Amino acid sequence: MGNLLDRIDEPEKLHNLSTEELEALAAELRELIVSTVSQTGGHLAPSLGAIELTLALYSVLHLPTDKVVWDVGHQAYAHKILTGRRERFSALRQWQGITGFPSRAESEYDAFGVGHASTSISAALGMAIARDLKGRGEHIVAVIGDGAMTGGEAFEALNHAGDIGKNLIVVLNDNGMSIDFNVGAMSEYLSRIRVAPQYNRAKEDIKGFLRSIPHIGDTVVKTAEFIKEGVKSVLVPGGLFEEMGFTYVGPIDGHNIRLMRDVFSEACMMDGPILVHVRTRKGRGYLPAETEPDKFHGVGKFDAATGAVKKDPSAPASYTSVFGDALIELAQEMPGITAITAAMPSGTGLKKFGERFPKRFFDVGIAEEHAVTLAAGMAASGLHPVAAIYSTFAQRAYDQLMHDVCLQNLPVTLCLDRGGLVGEDGPTHHGVFDLSYLRTMPGMTVFVPKDENELRDMLYTAVHMDSPTAIRYPRGAGLGVELIKGFREIEIGKAEILSEGDDVALLGVGTMVDAAKKAAVMLGEKGVRASVVNMRFVKPIDTAIVDRAAKKNKLIVTLEENVLPGGFGSAVAEYMADAGHRTPLLRIGIPDRFVSQGAKSKLLESCGLLPEQIAEKIMTAWTGLA
Repeated sequence: MGNLLDRIDEPEKLHNLSTEELEALAAELRELIVSTVSQTGGHLAPSLGAIELTLALYSVLHLPTDKVVWDVGHQAYAHKILTGRRERFSALRQWQGITGFPSRAESEYDAFGVGHASTSISAALGMAIARDLKGRGEHIVAVIGDGAMTGGEAFEALNHAGDIGKNLIVVLNDNGMSIDFNVGAMSEYLSRIRVAPQYNRAKEDIKGFLRSIPHIGDTVVKTAEFIKEGVKSVLVPGGLFEEMGFTYVGPIDGHNIRLMRDVFSEACMMDGPILVHVRTRKGRGYLPAETEPDKFHGVGKFDAATGAVKKDPSAPASYTSVFGDALIELAQEMPGITAITAAMPSGTGLKKFGERFPKRFFDVGIAEEHAVTLAAGMAASGLHPVAAIYSTFAQRAYDQLMHDVCLQNLPVTLCLDRGGLVGEDGPTHHGVFDLSYLRTMPGMTVFVPKDENELRDMLYTAVHMDSPTAIRYPRGAGLGVELIKGFREIEIGKAEILSEGDDVALLGVGTMVDAAKKAAVMLGEKGVRASVVNMRFVKPIDTAIVDRAAKKNKLIVTLEENVLPGGFGSAVAEYMADAGHRTPLLRIGIPDRFVSQGAKSKLLESCGLLPEQIAEKIMTAWTGLA
């Protein structure tokens, strides 16, 4: 057949391929995805599992007129390759390359921008409503994984879609596992459906037996329909979805292209909302990813021949692992500590906690809102819950943090992993808004550690407080400082002066403290003496330090790996205005825009946050004061 992939620059060309050609094309896609992701990193296992599903679906639909909304987008690499981005696929997740997730700004085939879970059905239903209001007839499809189906927004959308009865196809891509093992009632329900052929055979056996009864058999079958309606949802696959107003089809083999083409073709001719349940295998076709799908869900560079992940053995411990180990230490002495995660026990460093304290560990699935209010309920009953959530996903629980935690002044500690720029996952995953939104919450104390030791001490301090707290720390390796045994309490709102200088005061938080120290050295080489202060807290800020800097220094500079609007620099500016300080203030942080994907060093450079860039900005401001 030759190299089929070279002939496919748009999905419409898939219509002319036979099933055998599509199967050959699936093998070519697998080879390209594995070889590329081994160099760029990315979401390998989920994309490998969805290749046949993508080919079958796109060989039936007419894109981009028809619309496909991919939930989260972890499984959308084949989609990107088949929609005109094959030549650019080598730049996946790279600076000025293509994004790791569907993006409306990147292609007309990306019907909806995604990156967070459980949004696809809502967006697709909105498109179906718009289609009908405009009198069009295109097909609208949402592809959602079983992990994303645990999110509450998915159920809200299912409920609405079933109620209004719009023509909509939902494809449930069920691989039995998301990043970590799925939890909750929906996971158990889908597990029961996976063995549904047993029930189907049982039903057929009952029908055969009843029909064998002379004279009355057929009547009994027609009257009873071989099971009572009251137990239908238990025995019949998809009963839950049927009750919500969907026509349920499945489960079907998600690697059988011929079968899926037939099913999708039929679904396109049916009226009303339809749910097609497709069973796939995560990592399909690449043995290392099939064997360890969690490891290859989101993976860095690896050896494509062996599957060995390339790691730097000399790299310092990550902030995530330091946090996880510290929490276990504290929980051994404090029985009231519990730990909560939203489907990310490994990613947040809580997996070992769950193994050590299984009765005190709670994975709620992709349900950040529930995680926070669950924590509030625990805190209201005398426990001290620690909820570890990626910063970007914690945005979903803003109302719960405000209304359920802060309004009631409950002792919940929110640990925000992946604070700041996270690199190749791009704008949907950067945690650059947390300092701004946490500052709006009365009663909230916001810690930002400069290194791993300070993270440990801040966690110790937070779990001993009787009020809401948040600790924000970055992705990846720490600075490599030697970890000090034990813990020490940090005085709330008290900064740390690291060096003294009479000209400029550099007030930094988190990762920008180290950058400030390096910038101060560069400034010193140019004759500008700089103080460096580790502010530690974004709320409350050390106002005495600001007062001191305003009187002693000729320029104050704030540094943060957070958006400038409403962040740490804004807190300092607000206080200086209220206090009547007239000392010039320079705020350095992430500009008021969404930051692209790429290596973190490149993203810091694009935002002007490398030490040499910081020093240059300060020198420009300093020269202007002369």
